[in-house]
Amino acid sequence: MTTQSIAPSNSKLWLAALKPPMYSVAIIPIWVGTAVAFAETKTINGVIFSTFLISAILIIAWLNLSNDVFDSETGIDKNKAHSLVNLTGNKPLIFWLANLFLALGILGVLALAWLQQDLTVIGLVLLCCAMGYTYQGPPFRLGYQGLGEIICLITFGPLGGSAAYYSQTQTWSTMNLAASIIVGIATSIILFCSHFHQVEDDLAAGKRSPIVRLGTAKGSQVLFWFGSSIYALTLLFVVLHIFPLWTLLTFASLPFALKLFQHVRQYHDQPEKVSNCKFIAVALHFCSGLLLGLGFILSV
Repeated sequence: MTTQSIAPSNSKLWLAALKPPMYSVAIIPIWVGTAVAFAETKTINGVIFSTFLISAILIIAWLNLSNDVFDSETGIDKNKAHSLVNLTGNKPLIFWLANLFLALGILGVLALAWLQQDLTVIGLVLLCCAMGYTYQGPPFRLGYQGLGEIICLITFGPLGGSAAYYSQTQTWSTMNLAASIIVGIATSIILFCSHFHQVEDDLAAGKRSPIVRLGTAKGSQVLFWFGSSIYALTLLFVVLHIFPLWTLLTFASLPFALKLFQHVRQYHDQPEKVSNCKFIAVALHFCSGLLLGLGFILSV
């Protein structure tokens, strides 16, 4: 599908382009980091939590829009009907709108730094933004080298989780580090699943995604073990008394994981049928993270 054949009035395309489910990747790290802080300190600063959450959502908006811009420059999105650049036909508009969202998000985090008289959180957030840029932004484009999942795990895991926890406590935590690793894994699974249906486009654009490198069959096997680690690590951390027993609530999200594994195993080489697996991965990420955070809160 070319840019000329896309109808901007198509609400489904616009909804897909705006990616509302993807904003859970901003919510869950802050939710879990704050929940761990509450479990350890018995207090939550609601103003800090709310400000950080809104800022994170704005920064994810920047990431999504800027990635559309950067992908349009490589031609990888030429067949992607739900690209905002393709829908609007105005790449500069999307680029500057993305930068506006980034500026507003950073401004919110700067307000937290000023309120607390501590630059640690803004430093962590800026590092997250820098890593996010290297994923698709020139001249790095590390996602094209198959490094996107590693960037995603670190950014939305230890870095993002530590920033959320530190914003509440101004200190560090082994428990929070362990929890943030699980969140990072769940987040990177979303990105991993987004590659199954676009192998041909990735190859044409020179993008060596993990699925391009592994093949879809082996990729479905890796997904099983990668996804299972969410539950294996949760159980291990409970056994080691790093997590409270209540965090086993995370296992209630297991049906989403099993659905994802089965769906990808069955349709891994059928792009039109496997393309929705990333939305199952989003549901897994959101529910597992929500339940993990709830487990920390209930342990108080």
